[in-house]
Amino acid sequence: MNTKFTCRLVLAVSFFSALLLSLNAAAAPDAKAQEFWMKHDPNSEIEVSHEAWQNLLDTYLDAGHTSGVNRFDYGAVTKADRAVLDKYLESLQAVDPRLLNKDEQLAYWINFYNALTAQVVLEEYPVDSIRSIRFLTSPFGPWDKNLVVVQGEKLSLNDIEHGILRPIWKDPRIHFAVNCASIGCPNLDEEVFTAANSDELMEAAAMSFINHTRGVDVSGETLILSSIFDWYGGDFGENEQEIVAYIARFYDGNRQDLEKISKIEYQYDWDLNKAD
Repeated sequence: MNTKFTCRLVLAVSFFSALLLSLNAAAAPDAKAQEFWMKHDPNSEIEVSHEAWQNLLDTYLDAGHTSGVNRFDYGAVTKADRAVLDKYLESLQAVDPRLLNKDEQLAYWINFYNALTAQVVLEEYPVDSIRSIRFLTSPFGPWDKNLVVVQGEKLSLNDIEHGILRPIWKDPRIHFAVNCASIGCPNLDEEVFTAANSDELMEAAAMSFINHTRGVDVSGETLILSSIFDWYGGDFGENEQEIVAYIARFYDGNRQDLEKISKIEYQYDWDLNKAD
């Protein structure tokens, strides 16, 4: 075999191996709290309005799709409603969330994440997958790019999810509340999160996702799980047995099927959650 060709082949294999490792690492950021955002005011009665985001969901989200996956009609969003979304996100950036009570904070950050994700997709639409939206500082998707500024702090989608929501609340159900605009992701909820309903909505979101085949599916002795349970397994348990026990809390199927599994596989569909 030609020596130069062999060297090029080895280099190519090494490159793609490194790329795959980078993709895997990018898919599962550690939860590390950003100390700046840990403050809250337990006595605060400030309420942040999410009415604009609710109106957009009412207009463009199909929460009754036959697939069981909520679909957002990105292609139908008018220029005027794009401006409404932009203004809503500007209003969130003007808030100091540290002055809110913790329940209000949780709703603020979840709605912020979901609305910001929709804005990212709309700015690049049409696209087939959010992963195809890349920036120089975020080559594997849009999640690492600084998109907003709150109280002088630049924030990316990953900052909100992995630097604020996951490490501060330490609630695995957050994974079912934030939406990454993909078919394989838990649904974009048709109702905005508030201090009063966040616990109820997260509980319902966990039930919905775990009882849909993209979340949990049993095929004989094989348990097919969403890759969320692989990427962020530590949020659900210290080992696969504990992760399955967590799933069983919400599983409506025959729980004996979960006890008979001998193998676990993972799946995820990155296609955009767009309207048909």
